[in-house]
Amino acid sequence: MPLAVMDLLCLLVLLAMCGSVLSTWHTCGGTCGLWPMSASYSPMAYDYDPMAPDYGELHTIGGTAVQTGAWAGIVSIQDPWEPGTGHICGGSLISTEWVLTAAHCFINARNTNMWHVVAGATQLTQLGPEVQVRQIKQLLVHEHYIPGEERNNIALLKLDQPVVCSHYVQLGCVPDLTLKVSELGNCYIAGWGTTTTRAERPSDVLQEANVHLIDVHLCNSSLWYTGAIHTQNLCAGYSEGGINPCQADSGGPLVCKDNNAAFFWLVGVASWGKSCARTNQPGVYTSVQHFYDWILVQIDPQPTEGREDVL
Repeated sequence: MPLAVMDLLCLLVLLAMCGSVLSTWHTCGGTCGLWPMSASYSPMAYDYDPMAPDYGELHTIGGTAVQTGAWAGIVSIQDPWEPGTGHICGGSLISTEWVLTAAHCFINARNTNMWHVVAGATQLTQLGPEVQVRQIKQLLVHEHYIPGEERNNIALLKLDQPVVCSHYVQLGCVPDLTLKVSELGNCYIAGWGTTTTRAERPSDVLQEANVHLIDVHLCNSSLWYTGAIHTQNLCAGYSEGGINPCQADSGGPLVCKDNNAAFFWLVGVASWGKSCARTNQPGVYTSVQHFYDWILVQIDPQPTEGREDVL
């Protein structure tokens, strides 16, 4: 069979497997989930510590710095009035004009229409020509999210202008209810969180790590999180600790490679945790799959009651 025909067949198989996602919202060149690209050429050792239940910033303990363009779907959400780079939380592009992140990132937030969403960046203090900066046109926090509680910790940002897809700016694949997330075994996290437990500011360079999905029932057991995990959560990390998201990794992606094709599913949003990289205290994530229908309703172009531009 000619090589060109084989390449076309492979592409058609990939598109068919992602069909439920690709038909839902705009994609970059007809595909999504082409990150983390570094997963194909280097081992990852990233430590994610979700922020404590009081929602202090999450950071990246023991992470490995990534190469430029390796995580083309991640964004840095920045408050220009914060010191340094202003990095507050991570997020993931799920369309050219929508970012998925955590609701707790916006507790007591002011003037979010002035905040920056930075796509295509690796080092926040050295933004190259590949970086695209947008502002927040619309902030949609889940209507049942209550600050201080772990449930419904999810939010969407509509950008003031769509991003332009490139090698450095790509989209995440949002899984519908047919995907068996628990069977995915090759998972990764990333963020600009602090790289040591005592660090006060986020990392300047994007960090990443390989993690394992942990059975939710085990994660919810008496020696772990003792009933604090809900059906809308995922746990990821290692039972012995050492790798988890911490401060300023909040809202960032948990992605897992598809078992049959070379793309990654965006399965989780970094939500919370206790301490950084401690034994039996893995990162806790909001399940993207659980909120698939909610996401669809919010990004539907038709007017929806209660939807307002940010003030």
